[in-house]
Formats: sequence, structure tokens, C-alpha cells
Amino acid sequence: MIRIFFFLCLLFPSAVFASNIETKAKQAIIIDYNTGTILFEKNADARMPTSSMSKVMTMYLVFEALKKGNISLDDTFLVSEKAWRKGGSKMFVPVGKQVKVEDLIRGVIIQSGNDATIVLAEGLGGDEDSFAAALNIKAKELGMNNSHFMNASGWPDPDHYSTARDLAILAAAMIKNFPDYYGYYAEKEFTYSKISQANRNPLLYANIGADGLKTGHTKNGGYGLIGTGVKDGRRVIIVINGLASKAERKQQSIKLLQWGLNGFRNISLFDDGADLDKAEVYFGTRDFVGLRAKTSLNIIVPKLLERDLKIEVKYKSPLKAPISKGQEVGTVIIHTPKGEAIKVPLITSNSVKEMPWFAKIIAKARLLTTGQGYLD
Repeated sequence: MIRIFFFLCLLFPSAVFASNIETKAKQAIIIDYNTGTILFEKNADARMPTSSMSKVMTMYLVFEALKKGNISLDDTFLVSEKAWRKGGSKMFVPVGKQVKVEDLIRGVIIQSGNDATIVLAEGLGGDEDSFAAALNIKAKELGMNNSHFMNASGWPDPDHYSTARDLAILAAAMIKNFPDYYGYYAEKEFTYSKISQANRNPLLYANIGADGLKTGHTKNGGYGLIGTGVKDGRRVIIVINGLASKAERKQQSIKLLQWGLNGFRNISLFDDGADLDKAEVYFGTRDFVGLRAKTSLNIIVPKLLERDLKIEVKYKSPLKAPISKGQEVGTVIIHTPKGEAIKVPLITSNSVKEMPWFAKIIAKARLLTTGQGYLD
């Protein structure tokens, strides 16, 4: 006999329904960092110019070099004429001067300096072309399979592109792998050579838990942003691009990040190791054996749909002894509100020995006389 049990998970109070999210961005993605769940996407795999959002990729290699001990924050790099002459946003480093790595980091992250970015690229790679080649190798290692970098700063080039999904992968890797350096992204202002510049990331000033990452803008790509924030222990990453103005980028990024942080809840299932059911046992020294999920599971659900989360426990009953502890006997199926069916093995909580041979003969006879058949 197959036994199936459904449990309606009323783990939290019901929430107010929210309208479906929309965005004016041409490309967008919202991801729950803890679970990797995609909360929203729009043209997330479309190739797009990444402008200064590319600088997150450059900083990944810089932080990696720091973590490995190949460079230190107090090391200095020479400002080349190429870096000094570069247009666009600048840190205003003087040509021929040695500048500390830590100052250059802030010049890239806070001031979005193209000049500072090239100084770091040349300091690590020898020249910007070699550094760009290293960026592409690292992008493949991270799983950014739809990205290609021609330079360190995101300077417009038809062969320099990425996608919203790839940039979200990069952001998640940055947060996970470099906790000692990630804090630079939350700094709101940096002064160099008596020139003070504010961080261009509008999320940092919105008081919604944001702590990164990077804005970008080019004529062809429009206004974009890689953003992230934390609320109640949940981190959300957003990537948007193709917006018409700074004001639109600010409005859309705040709206999307707040929706991602406020509209969902992370739920931990089975982490207490408690039994979900008990199965009848025949020919055993015990009549029942406990059943539990083999592993714990973390999932994210919309607050407005948490009552729609269902757990199905599926196994054949009765079970025949002997039974070992941890023996896989069925499946736990979690039906999520978005229509997914997540499966986890169902295992026994304890062992059950087989009854002695004489008792087993009597039990078999009893089964025959009661009309339940011969189970063997």
C-alpha cells in the first residue's frame, strides 16, 4: 500500500497581497542571495553594455589579489599617461604619481574613476589588454557565460558586454568571497587631492538596508545599477539597466530592492530532525518506525502565498524488517507556491530488528488467517 500524507504549512501569519512587480528597465533581475531563487527577471539573458558596472569585475580581481597576498592595501601603483588622460568619471590622479592601492579602490568604487581603474589594471596585469584577458578567464570560472570584457572600466566597445543574470552572479560571488573588502561598497564619500565625490549609488541614501554595489551609464546602455541590501537576515541582489535617467534609475532601483526585501520570506524545513510520520512495520521487533527528511531545506516563498506551501510524504506501507537507521524508504515532496516540486529523500529515524524465526512463523500465520495475505 502506498501512503501519502499532505501537510498544510501554516508557519506564519497571512500577509497582505501585493501587486505584480513591473519595471521600466530594459533588462532586470532580482535574486534572493541565500537560496539563489530568482524572484523576478526581464530580459535577464539579453546582452547589454555594462558601462561602469564592469568595474565590479575589475574589483573582483583586485580583491582576489589582496586575499592571496599578491598585493597589499599599502602598495602603490604608477599612474600612466593613458590612465591620466582617460575621459569620463575620474578620481583625478596625477600622471607619474604613485598612488596607494586602497585609495585606488575607493577611487573606483566610490568615485567610479576610469583613471583609477586603469591604474589598477596596469598595476596587476602590466597593461589593460592583458588585464581584460584575465577578466574574461575569471568570468568563465564564475559561470558568467554570456559576458565579454574588452577593458577594465566598461568603456564603450561593441565587444564589451554582459547580461543582468551574469552581473548578479558576479555580485553574489563578490559578497560571498570577499567579506573583508566588501565594506568599501557601502562608503558614501571619498576625498582625494582635496576633491570630494559622493558615491553614485542611490540605494545607499534610501535607508532600506542597502550596502552596495555599483552604478553605470553609457549612451547606448542607458542608466544601470547592481544593487543589494539586507533586511531581517535576508539579502537580495538586483541588476537593472537601460533606464532613461538618473532619476528613473533611483526610483526603479529603490522600488525593486524594497519589493525583493519585503515581499518574501525564507523558510527552513526539516532542520529540527523531527519525524514527519511513522510507518507500520511487519516481521519486526517494533510495530512502527519513525520517518524524517534526509536533509534540511531552505526555500523562499512570497509572503502572500505562504499558506499555499504543501509538504507531501510518500512511501510504501507497511515496511518489512529488518530496517536500518537512515534507510531510504520514500520521498518528501515540497510543493511551492510557484508550482515547483522539490524532492528530498525520506529516511527512517531508527533501526528495527527482525523478529526471531519462531515469532516470525506465528506472525505469518496470523497474517494468512486474518486475510491480509502472505507478506514476504
